[in-house]
Amino acid sequence: MSRSPDIVFRTLADPTRRAIFEGLCQRGEQTVGALTARAGVSQPAVSKHLGVLKRAGLVRERHEGRQTHYRAHPKALMPLLDWTSRMAAFWDNRFDDLENLLNRMDQ
Repeated sequence: MSRSPDIVFRTLADPTRRAIFEGLCQRGEQTVGALTARAGVSQPAVSKHLGVLKRAGLVRERHEGRQTHYRAHPKALMPLLDWTSRMAAFWDNRFDDLENLLNRMDQ
């Protein structure tokens, strides 16, 4: 399912959500308890942030008994990567045009 880069931008704009996502990317699968210990916010706040991350497709969950384990789903960043690639090409062209203009002005 293709997602809009807007969803990813909005989701990761929050510093706490971004830190949770980055932590899952760096440290792998974790429980809410482990995430709460590092997040500096309450367990209900972490759970709410995880819900937003899940709706954006950035996090997946796995149930094991009474525990829920969360893991990052970095492939959900693809709309963001596609957008930044398009913007990089746009700016590369603009800088080339500027360089050409400056070279002509120097002559």
